[in-house]
Amino acid sequence: MFTVSLHGIHVHAPHGLYPQEHILGNDFEIDVDVFVNVAHAGEWPFIDYTVISQTVYAIFNQPGQLLETFVKNIHAALKLEFPEAEKVRVAVRKLRPPMQGDVKYSQVVFEA
Repeated sequence: MFTVSLHGIHVHAPHGLYPQEHILGNDFEIDVDVFVNVAHAGEWPFIDYTVISQTVYAIFNQPGQLLETFVKNIHAALKLEFPEAEKVRVAVRKLRPPMQGDVKYSQVVFEA
């Protein structure tokens, strides 16, 4: 299995459930792993990091509230962009979510 990873993509965007999040925005961190089975691919694939990064930023430029929606949309876009990928894993973290207590991040992960 061949894996290309781009971790720690940082985005500041006005996404979230609460009105103040749309005004102040939130910091998000995104990790992406693209898995290709080289035995099935026949050759070593070229997975362009810039395409992964551009896809993440494009998705986060669209309106949205839920981390689940961003994970789903990033995953779907990357599966279309890299049809040779056997599996794509996307993790989206909202850093310091607006809730009581000291919470480092909330996270949603999807892998398929």
